[in-house]
Order: sequence, then structure tokens, then C-alpha cells
Amino acid sequence: QQMMKHGYIGEFEIVDDHRAGKIVVELIGRINKCGVISPRFDVCHNEIEQWVVNLLPARQFGHIILSTSLGIMDHEEARRKHTGGKVLGFFY
Repeated sequence: QQMMKHGYIGEFEIVDDHRAGKIVVELIGRINKCGVISPRFDVCHNEIEQWVVNLLPARQFGHIILSTSLGIMDHEEARRKHTGGKVLGFFY
């Protein structure tokens, strides 16, 4: 949903095949790279900038996805709300 909100993908659909499940995603062509951060490191709101420098190629584009107590959000929204959380992944 975060990738769709920022215009990186189109619609997506979750398909239940009675096994692990699948997600069908409509690609727009804007994704250069996406990744998952494992283990999910804890990040304070003042440490978010260091993660941006380490994971993203430039400050102007790309997003880091965090799981916070206020829900799943990108790093810019977490910085505005002054909250930290666990790093889930990134895309640009």
C-alpha cells in the first residue's frame, strides 16, 4: 500500500491458493530496487537519517518502510510524527 501511495506500483490483488498465497502486482515501471531488511532493526526517530544515507541512493527519492506503534509508514511520515520503529524494507 505504501508503494501504491507513492506511485511506484499500480493496483495489487491478493490471491488465496490455499497454500502460502500470492500477490499479483501491476507494475508501472518506476521501481529500480526494493528490498527487505532482516533482521528488523529497531530505529529511533533521530537515527532515521543514518538509515536513509545507508540504504537509499539519494535524499530526493526512495522510501524506507517502518513498522511503528502508529502503523506502517515511510521514513518521512515517521520523521514528521517523531516516532521510531522497526525497519521493514526499502524501495526506490
